[in-house]
Amino acid sequence: MSGAGSALIHDVAFVGQLMESLSVPVFVLDTDARVAIWNRACERLTGVAAAEVLGTREHWRSFYDQERPTLADLVLQGRRDAAPGAGICAMPPRAGDTILDAMFDADSGPDAPTNGLTLESWCDMPRAGKRRYLAADASPIFDARGRISAVVETLRDLTDEKMAQAALEQLATRDGLTGLANRRCFDDTLRAEWARALRQKQPLSLLMVDVDNFKAYNDTNGHLGGDECLKRVARAVASEMRANDLVARYGGEEFAVILPNQSLKGAAIVAERIRARVEHLQLPCRFAPGHVTVSIGAATALAAPDNDASQLVAIADAALYRAKHMGRNRISLPMSEAA
Repeated sequence: MSGAGSALIHDVAFVGQLMESLSVPVFVLDTDARVAIWNRACERLTGVAAAEVLGTREHWRSFYDQERPTLADLVLQGRRDAAPGAGICAMPPRAGDTILDAMFDADSGPDAPTNGLTLESWCDMPRAGKRRYLAADASPIFDARGRISAVVETLRDLTDEKMAQAALEQLATRDGLTGLANRRCFDDTLRAEWARALRQKQPLSLLMVDVDNFKAYNDTNGHLGGDECLKRVARAVASEMRANDLVARYGGEEFAVILPNQSLKGAAIVAERIRARVEHLQLPCRFAPGHVTVSIGAATALAAPDNDASQLVAIADAALYRAKHMGRNRISLPMSEAA
């Protein structure tokens, strides 16, 4: 350890005592990137005792499975290439990893003092054995000559808040009865998939699935029986989906299935699998053919700038109406394709 680094560890003893009283997790790196302070709150958060890391460069082990810099290291190094996922997060960059402050002023030179850096992200916390959502702030400390003498990083555990936010988002996008995507989620996803199909010049298919004679079934079996029927049909439909497909409760007893990059022929195959799976549930029904069935309308489009996704919905709806008109428990394709 250099003399400057060793001196810092002794010079910050009093400051370290003050930091021990803080409920906020804090650690400090000296100019050699060695840990000068690791307070008790940081021990509790990371599961790593101060004695294990003080005077070492091993603080990264508290946050990552493989060696990589923390935010404090990036500030100390004057790194200009920081990006979401580069700081406290042990996971690859993803939505929700947010750098809030740039490390450098746009006009600063290579030797200019750095500003602080802030990041929010999920972190795997190897020693603590639990995944946490952390907010980190790393700020430089300057000596009388304007040079960095240390970097302080503070951590906040926002896991509970993040989980509560995720739960609210789940409520906003999921149907409470079936657990499928709700109409709002369907509308948003269809617009997004239409835009992607337009960019990538890929087909986009849609299935509209309706439970046959559901009103009569509901009247006969009561609302609880009707709800159970919808939940079982929903599971049957969802079981035929690929990872990038979306099945939603469109409304009442009607479901909608978005099939990205799927031809009409492929969509018809999926539709027939859904129809057969629901039929094989053999949910008892007093109406022909003796158990619950579904009718399905299929449609496919190549996205174009002069039309929109609502036309795809209209075509699939029209195909569904024909399936009902032709006797139910069947699939129907657009008229131009059926001919």
